[in-house]
Amino acid sequence: MKILIPATSANLGPGFDCLGLALSLYNEVTIKPSFYQSISLKGEGEENVKLKKNNMFVSIFYEIYQELLGKKDLFRFEFHNHIPFSRGLGSSSAVIVGAIASAYEMAGVKASKEMILNKAIVYETHPDNIAPAVYGGFTSSVVEGGKVKTLCKALPSSLKAVMVIPPRPMSTAQSRTLLPKSYPMKQIVYNLSHASMLSAAFFSENWDYVRVASRDCMHEHRRMRQLKELFDVRDVAYAHGALMSTLSGSGSSFFNLVRDDEAQKVALALKSQFETFRIEVLDFDNDGFHIIKS
Repeated sequence: MKILIPATSANLGPGFDCLGLALSLYNEVTIKPSFYQSISLKGEGEENVKLKKNNMFVSIFYEIYQELLGKKDLFRFEFHNHIPFSRGLGSSSAVIVGAIASAYEMAGVKASKEMILNKAIVYETHPDNIAPAVYGGFTSSVVEGGKVKTLCKALPSSLKAVMVIPPRPMSTAQSRTLLPKSYPMKQIVYNLSHASMLSAAFFSENWDYVRVASRDCMHEHRRMRQLKELFDVRDVAYAHGALMSTLSGSGSSFFNLVRDDEAQKVALALKSQFETFRIEVLDFDNDGFHIIKS
């Protein structure tokens, strides 16, 4: 079997740990029965020897597989990674979702996407990345009683994502240490109102509202100070027609929502200003992970 798992962009400004969307940038994993366990790795992370010796995908895969069948069979895992590590593009969530879905498939056990999502929340405690990796599109999620509830909206082909990917990674765990342990009521209400408006704007496709609705006062500014060029990225994107411009997850990537006919203009402006940053124009993924049976 082969599985494709999309990159994701989470938070989207005020939707801290609950809003996300899926991008047409994929990690691909091929799994084959084998006489001995082996791993091959191409693309992102291929130079990292530790990823072969201590591979999170393989560990989660076998944990779920043995839980389902009560035995450990041997497989060859072939990874072709396109999602950069530690750049706020959901690389960890892609690993978690891909491993769980693959384990069910190779064990011959049917599982709904809801079931896979609720297995994934055990490994990833907030659903902002795992939900769009499972369902695709724009997702708004809550966790209640240990279970994830998600609403999903397909994104139109008339929109593109212009992703700005700096060469420098940012650790999610480290960036969370920059955030206060409590917030004033005024800031909480600000983010609640903006996240609510942003969700409504996506579901109603009212793109004129997303710029205002995507403003945040809880986490973006603190995280962006680690790489101050990101403030300029946002200014350049807005000056050239971006509908919204937000830190992707905890960074260091930046997500820009643009109309299809504005995408190249925004991308060229960003490339000219930030020569060492990778600029990608991407479609949105509306399907989530996809399994190809062989």
